[in-house]
Amino acid sequence: MIAGTLFEMVSLWVVLGIAVVGLIYALYLRQQIMVEDKGTEKMQEVWNAIRTGADAYLGRQLRTIIPLIVILTVALFLSVYIVPPSVEALERFEGKTPEQVKIIIGLGRAIAFIMGAMFSLMVGQFGMRMAVQGNVRVASAARTSFDKALKIAYRSGTITGMLTDGLGLLGGTIIFMYFQKAAPDALLGFGFGGTLLALFMRVGGGIYTKAADVGADLVGKVEAGIPEDDPRNAAVIADLVGDNVGDCAGMAADIFESYEVTIVSGIILGLSLVALTGEIKWIIFPLMVRGIGVLSSIVGTYLVKGKEGQERGNALSAINKGFYTSAALCLIAFAVIAHYYMNEWRAFLSVGVGIILAIVIDELTKYFTHTEHKPVKDIAKSSNTGAATLILSGLSVGFESTVWSILVIAATILSSVLIYWGQPVSYVLYGVAMTGIGMLTLTGNNVAMDSFGPIADNANGIGEMSGMDKKSRQIMADLDAVGNTTKAITKGIAIGSAVIAAVSLFGSYLTDVSKVQAQMGMESIKQLLTVGIRISEPTVFIGLLIGAAVPWLFSSITINAVSRAASLIVTEVRCQFKIPGLMEGKVQPDYKQVVGICTKASQKELIGLALMAVLTPIIVGLVLQVEALGGFLAGVIVSGQLLAVFMANAGGAWDNAKKLIEDGQYGGKGSENHKAAVVGDTVGDPLKDTAGPALNPLIKVINLVSLLAAPIIIQYNKFTPALTVIVVIATLVVIGAIWYSKRESE
Repeated sequence: MIAGTLFEMVSLWVVLGIAVVGLIYALYLRQQIMVEDKGTEKMQEVWNAIRTGADAYLGRQLRTIIPLIVILTVALFLSVYIVPPSVEALERFEGKTPEQVKIIIGLGRAIAFIMGAMFSLMVGQFGMRMAVQGNVRVASAARTSFDKALKIAYRSGTITGMLTDGLGLLGGTIIFMYFQKAAPDALLGFGFGGTLLALFMRVGGGIYTKAADVGADLVGKVEAGIPEDDPRNAAVIADLVGDNVGDCAGMAADIFESYEVTIVSGIILGLSLVALTGEIKWIIFPLMVRGIGVLSSIVGTYLVKGKEGQERGNALSAINKGFYTSAALCLIAFAVIAHYYMNEWRAFLSVGVGIILAIVIDELTKYFTHTEHKPVKDIAKSSNTGAATLILSGLSVGFESTVWSILVIAATILSSVLIYWGQPVSYVLYGVAMTGIGMLTLTGNNVAMDSFGPIADNANGIGEMSGMDKKSRQIMADLDAVGNTTKAITKGIAIGSAVIAAVSLFGSYLTDVSKVQAQMGMESIKQLLTVGIRISEPTVFIGLLIGAAVPWLFSSITINAVSRAASLIVTEVRCQFKIPGLMEGKVQPDYKQVVGICTKASQKELIGLALMAVLTPIIVGLVLQVEALGGFLAGVIVSGQLLAVFMANAGGAWDNAKKLIEDGQYGGKGSENHKAAVVGDTVGDPLKDTAGPALNPLIKVINLVSLLAAPIIIQYNKFTPALTVIVVIATLVVIGAIWYSKRESE
């Protein structure tokens, strides 16, 4: 048992209580939103079409995911029978036989996996439902005041943010309180569950939203010559649903799993320091930091509002006020805890660097993607000479933004080295984990900012399709414009947090592998934490090369998936336009059918992608062993971060360059410049909304699978006929998945 002071034991219960408070706050906001007016009959008609589409997507998604959860739950339970229980597990459950401990740990890992998966699913599904409930109420509120519309939009998004905060903290705290020093065995299941579900929801949502977007534009605007948000086009409703699918369900699950993973790695690395120092504070501190973050987010998000009776206002200024208020409260509270509880300032500096990192990434993303800054203005200007130069200009911006982002993250890791200068490497790795904890302290605010975007976008669409007055439309247009910026900012935070979380997991990998090696009798001088990852070793370098290639293959598959799914939507909408009476407005299109096709196509694409993410590290580990697998992880992290930032920022810059032209610059809508910008935006859409964001969960799925597989790889380090058969079958499955992704659409 881990011994702690009365204050530490009480603190754990307080943190658990704060997690519950976060969930209660989400329910309180839901009650506030649900009593608001839903507007006119016409507004509700459009809204019902969106709601029906969202329900169809969520239902199909659930049916796709549940069987996978069942299979993996069984696999995780059985995984503990391949290797003996850890020393920590035997000590935690002293008095139990090794077989009984195996059952306890197996059940714990399986239940934690289900918990992580279900929590991730709840965040995405419930958050998306509340976004759909909020959009029509924002449109209705825009008829009376800017302040009311802003509050409803932001608080609808805050519900998702507080679910992310509350459920992530609740799960991590409960698991640690029960398993204590054996917590890593179960926490890996918790993190894997949340991350795998995020992969499905992020990739599926990205494929869905871009397929619907392309289908709506190609068939409606180009072929039929009808307006962009014409209700006769079933794909337009699917496009509005897609905003929620990608930027509410997908992004919320993405940030939730980063939130989970940083808790998992923080506790794993904290336990290694507990073993060195005998003090439990290294684990209590990150949980307390997360608890403070929940309370600070409650205060900050509730402050987001305009001036009462105001017809126009600066929504971004109000949102920033809430964010910086939460950040200030966090820093003050962290300083108090560091001084009076930790009795040192190193932990405070680590989490403080995390908050600063979030702010710096915010500003970097704004600079490279916002219409007010030079990069986007330069892209828009390049439209004077056509689509080719505009695309080249956007590529240049994306490449440059990647350089600055990687330097910021490198400086962040260097800060941990400097903060823990002269200490063993375990302290430095713990510092990196605390940076991730600090960066995601304001998750409630970040997810609220992200969900605000599609809620405002949907409200604007409802206003246009229902023929609302000019004054109300202007309020919604203002909110929508701010929503584009907040979505871009949270994409940057999601990518940055994914990399920091992955580096933390990389540290956990080194620590856990060394523990297993020690348990099997390997002398410390040969253990991985001492030896490190030596790229001078040919097998390690091979692992590095393979790992660096995986994000590129993954991106190729996801972009191709958007193209094939879009073709199915185009075919269906063309058929629906031939229905007698539909074009005259006498017959309503079958929105559910289009959403169903899009949903089915997007979910179907995930099979191969998930297999590749899960099996590739296992193959590399079994063939090349654990040090080479470490090289593989390093390759995935570096290559994935560079590629993700490039795609997200290039796509965002192309999108906003188009908006700049649509606002009247360089000829405005309908001009040759505008046509060039539309081409750039079309190229950028699957990059910024599908392939780029999908790399976040991919990086962490691969890291977690490696952590789970490492003890097995160490034990079975010699090739046998059975092991050869397993490697061959796994390789054939991955090859088959890649081949399947390249098939032609039916």
